[in-house]
Amino acid sequence: MRTSPNRLVATVFGAVYLLVGLLGFAVTGGISFFATEGGLLLGLFAVNPLHNVAHLLIGAALLIAGLASVPAAKAVNTTIGAVYLLLGIVGFFIASTALNILALNTPDHFLHLASAIVLLGAGLAADKVVSRNRTASV
Repeated sequence: MRTSPNRLVATVFGAVYLLVGLLGFAVTGGISFFATEGGLLLGLFAVNPLHNVAHLLIGAALLIAGLASVPAAKAVNTTIGAVYLLLGIVGFFIASTALNILALNTPDHFLHLASAIVLLGAGLAADKVVSRNRTASV
């Protein structure tokens, strides 16, 4: 099913996250790989090299799943959506600590939560298959 919502969401988000990962390296020049303060992508979203690599890996997983099959896209959308939901929530608590190895900031947290809503929404609600009970009623 080429027009599957899960495949479309996974493919689009995959391409966007790959692009974000690549663009992130343009603003993280001499920043340490695990820096808790990073460069600002689009002047708003904090990134460091580890954050950029994470975007590249997530983008690749989404893009590959989106191009592969509906079950793969559904599974990856749900999994990455759940991870982003957790990251979006936890991010508010670790942002100003040494645990912030991804150089997250408040706009990142809200973007991760928005991504989680879309990915989980597609993964959990779209492409539902209704099974029909074909036995006769007595």
